[in-house]
Amino acid sequence: MHPFAAFMPNLLLIDDDPTFCLMLSTFLQRQNFSVQTAYTAADGLKLLRENNFDLVLTDFRLPDKTGLELLEQIRIFTKEVPVILMTTYADIRTAVKAIKMGAFEYITKPINPDETLLTIKKALQKKETAVAGTVAVKSTTSNGNHKFVTGKSPQAARIEEYIALIAPTNMSVIIEGESGTGKEYVAHKIHLNSKRHNKPYVAIDCGALSKELAASELFGYVKGAFTGALANKEGQFEAANGGTLFLDEIGNLSYEVQVQLLRAIQERKVRKVGSTSDLEVDVRIIAATNEDLVQAVSRGEFREDLYHRLNEFKINISALRERKPDIMLFAEHFLQQANQELERNILGFDAAVAVVFERYSWPGNLRELKNVVKRAVLLAKTNLVTLDDLPYEIANYTPEPAVNGAQHEAQEVIPVTDLRSAAERGEKELILSMLEKVKYNKSKAARLLNIDRKTLYNKMRLYNIEV
Repeated sequence: MHPFAAFMPNLLLIDDDPTFCLMLSTFLQRQNFSVQTAYTAADGLKLLRENNFDLVLTDFRLPDKTGLELLEQIRIFTKEVPVILMTTYADIRTAVKAIKMGAFEYITKPINPDETLLTIKKALQKKETAVAGTVAVKSTTSNGNHKFVTGKSPQAARIEEYIALIAPTNMSVIIEGESGTGKEYVAHKIHLNSKRHNKPYVAIDCGALSKELAASELFGYVKGAFTGALANKEGQFEAANGGTLFLDEIGNLSYEVQVQLLRAIQERKVRKVGSTSDLEVDVRIIAATNEDLVQAVSRGEFREDLYHRLNEFKINISALRERKPDIMLFAEHFLQQANQELERNILGFDAAVAVVFERYSWPGNLRELKNVVKRAVLLAKTNLVTLDDLPYEIANYTPEPAVNGAQHEAQEVIPVTDLRSAAERGEKELILSMLEKVKYNKSKAARLLNIDRKTLYNKMRLYNIEV
């Protein structure tokens, strides 16, 4: 019997391709899922408000919204329903950002039905466990069975040295690095090696918090504080009392919430929204960011006093492409994990795969590597992962050749006599430059460009900017 046959989960599929929707919904219905389909984000949100869905499966590129815009709207409406994003490898950076915003997982098109089914089952199982209350908050009160892989690159050795030095103290830590480099693993390892290891470890993604929700999520609220506050809510500071609070993507907090956070850290007290009294808390703060907070301070986007309060110690995590000795070490670890999850027995990687893995740029870092390995283990037809089991974009990846001065000049001298084309070209270059400057944080890019985020997304689609 199908494991979900007893209650037949209700899925919402959002994609503007009717043929693809028919194909996928037919496959899922044969697997004993109930599927409703929407061809636009607006129709999908309408169905979500009118029905009880167990999971949302959505394409990243929709006629009226991007996957990130849709995800943001879904998370305002519900935090419990898992969202799986379907995307192409051209959108890998965006897919990683979606994970940070609360998406459960992303899968790549053209989709593999078995891979999709496995991801859906995993999401539903995690949701069922959460509803049961065993993972109500992302915390731990003991060392448990946490397995950490230590790299063999000089950068990995330095991180391990820093963890050993900082963990026994109560100092606040800032962890910097690109999305997917393992910042939360480092934070968790610091906690497990600290004197607070038997107290709660609570992680919260600041990037997924709107200005309106951040204060109530961090500090909690009292019954009647605002419309919809039907009972007292425990904030994450209170949940982490005695232990460690990990604030991921802290640079995304609004300026007003930064003021409240600074007070909580300095005075070791929090005040719930709507309350008139303070609650004492003892929490160690570990913050993470994929942007340069010093630059954010200089732009007036991050409070300097909060930065210095958090920056008692800083750890920088290098991108995976800069840690080539670690790539196959992590690949082997992810292969063993995939073997266990998929009940397979793949022995390793073909030599050609190792060459490709070390040559590829890994914009999604460890998260992307893990997904690629898992997919390859699922598809492998022999006891080794081969190039045929990898996505085409990775198996055939060729690094961009360096451009010398003469070639660069030749490329730049392009006569443009159309005033509109020249303006569009300049606008595109400005958008690309700003996105790179803020490490592809679209909210910050839109703010610095003095446009709203929807306008930025529209212009990115217009100029075919994929990040």
